[in-house]
Amino acid sequence: MTKKKIAVGIDIGGTNTVFGFVDRDGNILGEDRLRTNHYDEVEVFIAALYEKIMVISHKITEPVELIGFGIGAPMGNINKGTIEHAAGLPWKGIIPLAEIFKRHTPLPVMVTNDANAAAVGEMIYGGARGMKNFVVITLGTGLGSGFVIDGKLVYGHDGFAGELGHTAIRPGPSNRDCGCGRKGCLETYVSATGLKRSLLKIMADSIQPSELRKYSFDELDAELIHEAAKRGDPLARRAFEHTGRMLGFKLADVVAHTNPEAIFLFGGLALAKDLIFEPAKEFMEENLLSIYRDKVKLLPSELSTQNAAVLGSSSLIWSLEES
Repeated sequence: MTKKKIAVGIDIGGTNTVFGFVDRDGNILGEDRLRTNHYDEVEVFIAALYEKIMVISHKITEPVELIGFGIGAPMGNINKGTIEHAAGLPWKGIIPLAEIFKRHTPLPVMVTNDANAAAVGEMIYGGARGMKNFVVITLGTGLGSGFVIDGKLVYGHDGFAGELGHTAIRPGPSNRDCGCGRKGCLETYVSATGLKRSLLKIMADSIQPSELRKYSFDELDAELIHEAAKRGDPLARRAFEHTGRMLGFKLADVVAHTNPEAIFLFGGLALAKDLIFEPAKEFMEENLLSIYRDKVKLLPSELSTQNAAVLGSSSLIWSLEES
């Protein structure tokens, strides 16, 4: 019996790591996750991840042949197989991720930026099918971005092109500290953690009642803020409005630089739908040069939050098959 070839797509995020076994048609035959931030040592994390992958592999009932592992991670460098100075991960410095992973398997291992992986997933399986020029913005613990121009993913000279989350939205010494060591980076305002920081600032500057005041700093998270905003909590809605406006302001620059057909928002924060899309679209249009206005679509990803980066990461291995 012929075995179906499958690749493992892995998405390493600041909070969770998700993985799936993917066939050429984008079907996920098995999947699971583990907490990234529970592991202080990357070697221990990789060992636990590989063990979990093997456990799930034994649950796949049809005959399959595993051909490799594609990994999307913040500050992932496709040229070197490394993660380099990722602000949102528990491991600092330059991490030889592919090298560590290969201690557990003889199969190919490829690493790229997590947002680039999501962009590939959107292009192959999602709303960007048929598009040659688009941008994917990932809104999770941090903010990532993948740029596709003339049908090709942009990596740049060193493999780090498109780090939109670490461009300054408010430069200056009095602005928010970022995990990258700088101040005023976009992801300190536009991300799950940025939303929380904005809400806390709004609550500190206001005496207006809010159901969120009962939560401690550690208890409060983006999901609670989202649920409160849906119920009409005024301070939660103000936090989303502020976050969306910051995003829209920066997206106007993205349009000027890349002239995309569409910008896709992907990740947990994008699930807030109109709470984030409406202010982002409004402020983007307001700040665009006239030649760009009303031409760029701002769209939600057509792939599930969990699947897009997994599919994109797995496609790194399919590209090896085709080369």
